[in-house]
Parts: sequence; structure tokens; C-alpha cells
Amino acid sequence: MALHPFEIQLTLVPQERFEVINVAETIRGQFGDLLSKYRKTLYCSLHTTAGYLDQTICSRLRNSKMHLEPFFRAFQKLFPPDAGYYHDQMQLRTELSDAQRRCEPQNADSHLTFIGAGLKNCVTYVNRPGMPVYFIDLDGTYQDIRRQRRTTVLAYNSEETVHTDRIAIPMSHHPIDSINLKDPRYGFLDHVQALLEKYDIEKGRVDIALSRQELHAGLTVNEFENLLIQKDLVDVLKDPLNYVARKGRSFLSEPALMPEKVKYYATTDLVHIFNELMDALQVGRSVIEKIVSRVLSVPASRFLGMKRNISLLVSNGQENGPGRLVQGTYQSPILVQWRKTPQRTRDLEVTITRFK
Repeated sequence: MALHPFEIQLTLVPQERFEVINVAETIRGQFGDLLSKYRKTLYCSLHTTAGYLDQTICSRLRNSKMHLEPFFRAFQKLFPPDAGYYHDQMQLRTELSDAQRRCEPQNADSHLTFIGAGLKNCVTYVNRPGMPVYFIDLDGTYQDIRRQRRTTVLAYNSEETVHTDRIAIPMSHHPIDSINLKDPRYGFLDHVQALLEKYDIEKGRVDIALSRQELHAGLTVNEFENLLIQKDLVDVLKDPLNYVARKGRSFLSEPALMPEKVKYYATTDLVHIFNELMDALQVGRSVIEKIVSRVLSVPASRFLGMKRNISLLVSNGQENGPGRLVQGTYQSPILVQWRKTPQRTRDLEVTITRFK
């Protein structure tokens, strides 16, 4: 008898602000050897500062906490906490009430690390016996509060593509631009939801990818808060080297640096950071040199691990209703460009997949 897709809702309670949690081990503790009965598993985080890495990247990091932790520590040095981010200046957050400003976490560094390190809200893994699957939490505690994190796990054996579509998204004339694909003015998610209803998808996945001809752009799922996306992220995209000089270790420890020294110190910081990153990835010195030289000569695309594709889970679970997109409260699919396109539009390819 064929096994139907099996869905699990997990609640995780991190002990530290940055924590790597083996979700596969948690599942084995609660459900036994359930996942071994299925070929694939989709893991979905409902948060904007906690998520998953693609299976290929985890494999390069040897599926090991010992290698994962320095990988993320390198990005955390690029985006240190308490570095004067616009997002964290509560007096500028006009959408918040006075009460909300008092308890709102100052976590722009976690959002930027999520985007920069290429974390995803939704990944699909091929199941392998005893293989760990890590939920990466960048903001698991705030003051004395331990957050409760939710993640959905959906195991299945087969899938079929039921529909593909191409949708043009209008962009502004600005070279650096970001579009909240959740914004009803674009009608993007309404169109996707209509497709799910048309094809009666109960459990499945929506894949959203930039078309092959689209350059100098990326996709992520995060909080579309104006100061974070249109100020802090834009600062990175405009001039990564200057950003490191202003926000990174040298600037914070030596704020009186002469301007002509800033580039030198920022470059030195980048070399140290990428050395640590490449040590975690276990690649050669020539790769380090290529990456650093690219970062110093071109903005954004090679500075950040921003992806060209994202995925969204579809489920008919009790919380979602029949065949609905699974999204956390603050999650938005976001299209970012760091160089304008002559067409003033970006083409996205949408693939609807049904799990069986």
C-alpha cells in the first residue's frame, strides 16, 4: 500500500541566541524511524531569523555542527549586533506602538545574516539513514525570553509537476530595488493561490525562480520591514566594502580611523572573514583569493549568498485551510535587484508541484 504524505508540526525552544538544532534527531525521538519510510522530506520554517540551508551546502559542510557554526560566525562578523542599523532604531519604527517599541527585538543583524548566508524558509532533502537536518536559529533568545519556534516537516515519496507559469514583475527605475511579492498590488500570491485551487493541490510545493536571463537579482523570504529592506539591505547592496568599513569590526573598535585607512582596514577584515568562511567550507586558497577580489570589485551579488529561487510549502493542514500556502506571520517572498534592468520588469518562473 502506498504511503500518503505525512506532515509533522514541531515546536523548538532554543537555549541560545545562535543555535543549531538537529530536527531529524528530534523527529526520531518523537516518531521513531518514520522518515526512513519516505524518499524525501520538505522542511519549512515559519520565521525570518531561523531557517534551513540547502542539502548541497550542508553536504559541503559535512553535515556537521563543527563546520556549520564557523560558517555562520563568519557572516555574523559581517553583520555584527548593535551596529546602528536603521531597523533597530525604534524611534524610527512608526508602524509600532509605544508598547511594541519597548519589547521589539533589535535583530537586524539576524535578518541580514539570514539573507546573506543563504538561509531558506523551505528546503527539500533526500532522506538518508542517520543524516542530520539542521534548523539554524540566529535569534533564538531575546533578553530573558526563549522564543518558541515552529517548523513544519512533510515527508513524501513522489511528486509531479502540474503547472508552470512565467510572471513579469514590474520594477522601478532605481538600480537597487526590492519588491514584496506578498503585496496585493502586484497580485502575485493571489495568482499563485488561484493556481493551487485550480489544480486542487492539497500537499505540495510552489517553486519561484528568476528566469535564466535575469541577472543582478535575487530572491529571499524574510520580513519586509521598510527600514530593514530599503535602508539596511540597500546599504549592503550599494557598496559592500564601505559597509564593512562602517559596520564591521575595525570601525567599531577604532571609530576615529582616518578616511584613507578605512578601505585598508575593511579589506583586511574581509580577508579574515573569508578565510574563516573558506576554512569552514574546506576549499583552497585560490578560491579565497577569487572571492575576495570579486567582493572588492563588484557589489552585492557575490557578497551575499542570495538565491535565485525560493520555495513555499502548500498544505491542507488544519491551520491553513484547503491547499493554502504555508507562511509565517512576518514572512514575505522578496525580489531584490542591485542593478536595474532595461525592461523595467523581472520574469519569475513559477512551478506548482503536487506531493503523492
